[in-house]
Amino acid sequence: MTKLGSGSLVIATHNAGKLKEISALLDPYGMKCISAGSLGLPEPPETGKTFAENALIKARAAAEASGLAALADDSGLSVNALDGRPGIYTADWAERQWFEGDPGRDWYMAMGKVEGLLAQQGADVDRSAAFHCVLAIAWPDGQHVVYEGKCPGSLTWPPRGEMGFGYDPVFVPSSREGDETFAEIDPAEKHSISHRADAFSKLVADQFGG
Repeated sequence: MTKLGSGSLVIATHNAGKLKEISALLDPYGMKCISAGSLGLPEPPETGKTFAENALIKARAAAEASGLAALADDSGLSVNALDGRPGIYTADWAERQWFEGDPGRDWYMAMGKVEGLLAQQGADVDRSAAFHCVLAIAWPDGQHVVYEGKCPGSLTWPPRGEMGFGYDPVFVPSSREGDETFAEIDPAEKHSISHRADAFSKLVADQFGG
C-alpha cells in the first residue's frame, strides 16, 4: 500500500476552517495541504450509506481530478435510541428550508429535533450517543485507506456552552469526569479527545509511524 510522504495533499473540502484544522495536524509531517475548493474542484454528491462510503467518494473524486493524493473526512452523531440517527444526515437535520426565507444551517433546530424524538420515548430513554469520524485517503492509481474514530458520550438538554459548534452543546463525552458538554470545555481539550483526534491518531500511526 502506498504511504503518504512529504509533499502536496489535497484536502477534499471547500471549508477554510476545516482546511486550517487538518493542515495544522499534518504540518509536522511535511505535508502541504491544498483545498479542493482552491483548485476549483466540484463537490461530488455524497450518495453513500455510511460515513466511510461518503469519505471515500470525496477523497476519490479529489484524487482523480487533481492527480494528487487526497484526504477527505465524513463525520456525524449517532444516537442509540434513534437507531443510529442522524448519522450520515447529521448536517442535513440542521438545514433550513428555502421557504423559511433564511436558508442555511440551524443547529439549535437540529438539537431540538433529536431531543424531541428522544422525549417521545419517555423519561427513561437511553441517552447514549457517539460522534464518529472517518478519514479516507485516496491516490490517483485507485488505492485507498480509511481510518475510523469515535467519541462516546451521552446527550443532555437544554444545550449548554458557547465554545462548540454543531451538536456540541448537548453532547457530554464519557472519556472525562464531569458533566460538561463539548461546548463548555476548553477547545484544546475537546480536540484532544474528539472523534477526529481518534481517527487522526490512527492515520498518523499508520502513515507516518508515530
